[in-house]
Amino acid sequence: MKILMISDYFPPEIGSASFLFYELAKVLIAKGDKIKVLTGFPRYNIDQDSLDERYRRRLFLNEKIDGIDVYRVRTFNLRRSVNMLRGIDQFLTAILYYLRALTLGGFDHVLIYSPPLPLGLTGYLLKVTRGKKTILNVQDLFPKSAIDLGTLKNKYMIKALRGLEKFLYLKSDYVTVHSKGNKKYVSGVTNGKARVAVVFNWVNTDEVCPGPKENDFSKKYDLAGKFVVSFAGVLGYSQDTDIIVNAAKSLKPYKDIVFLIVGDGRKKELIEKTKRDENIDNLILVPMQPKERYPFILHASDIGLVTLTSDVKSPVVPSKILNIMSSGKPVVASIPLDGDAPEIIKESGSGLCVEAGDLDGFVRSILEIYENESMAKSFGENGRRFIENKYSLKICSDRQREIFSSI
Repeated sequence: MKILMISDYFPPEIGSASFLFYELAKVLIAKGDKIKVLTGFPRYNIDQDSLDERYRRRLFLNEKIDGIDVYRVRTFNLRRSVNMLRGIDQFLTAILYYLRALTLGGFDHVLIYSPPLPLGLTGYLLKVTRGKKTILNVQDLFPKSAIDLGTLKNKYMIKALRGLEKFLYLKSDYVTVHSKGNKKYVSGVTNGKARVAVVFNWVNTDEVCPGPKENDFSKKYDLAGKFVVSFAGVLGYSQDTDIIVNAAKSLKPYKDIVFLIVGDGRKKELIEKTKRDENIDNLILVPMQPKERYPFILHASDIGLVTLTSDVKSPVVPSKILNIMSSGKPVVASIPLDGDAPEIIKESGSGLCVEAGDLDGFVRSILEIYENESMAKSFGENGRRFIENKYSLKICSDRQREIFSSI
């Protein structure tokens, strides 16, 4: 098959969005498919000063990354912190990607990563003007997620974006989502008229796998002999980093327990200030790490944390849950209990889950695993086995190919 994959994020950018499409592109190429990736220049979760010169001043760039043909276009990159500018930027980006796609040949299917939601317009325009089959891969239920978090309040904007959401779901040949709850939501928005399928977010089980606790990462941050409770990922408004900081404060009397936060985001400065002001010396902060170092963070950990605020109403399954499980480590989660993620943790027997914001329950769960080595071992083994059987890259990519073939 000949597929154009469109994503606003792609390596060398760091994050689940870029990794998902990068890994999918590689495995599809290995299966004999012809893959092109259309994206922008690196700007998200990356040190701009360290970027290669070829990414700096060009308007367009064609390159190969591990055998993948990547086509880049310069976007406006308006300020992400201002909602209106961010929205304008997303619509302009969709138009720029469409114009760039018109110069590319040799593809029949278009697979689009959303968010941002307006990127779905690129696929719609290619369908209308070029007859391409389009699949919208929905990872974040926008605008629902922004409404739940209180970052989108204007009733006219909400109405317009909900209209766009429904329009794009209906006009896509297929909508793929990563959980049963997300499928139910999309079907509800479209009154059952959209073609919706669940394709789990996969894990490369060859790369994210159990490994020795003592490694270069643990040595660099002096983690030897410590019981390491880690959180790795974006430090944004929906991630409840406060409960991690407060848990670290509560467990200061346990001298061998350390909390490790690896990542960057809008709440990073607040975490650093709280750590400094309240002398939380059992909390270690580390910048976002390259993809290849991420497994070593998990290997160095004894527990992997997943936290979301109670405002997150979407049935989201954070990708870090799957990575923690794949590494053979127990999960401790503080998340809304009515979503899909708690069901996965329970079904797999991979850890403990408490309601979002339940600090006492969160601390008790950490201590329960800390004090019970056999429980920790069982959780880790169960999680690894569950991922291998349901969420491996091979299984999920085969499912994605079935959807391509069906249209």
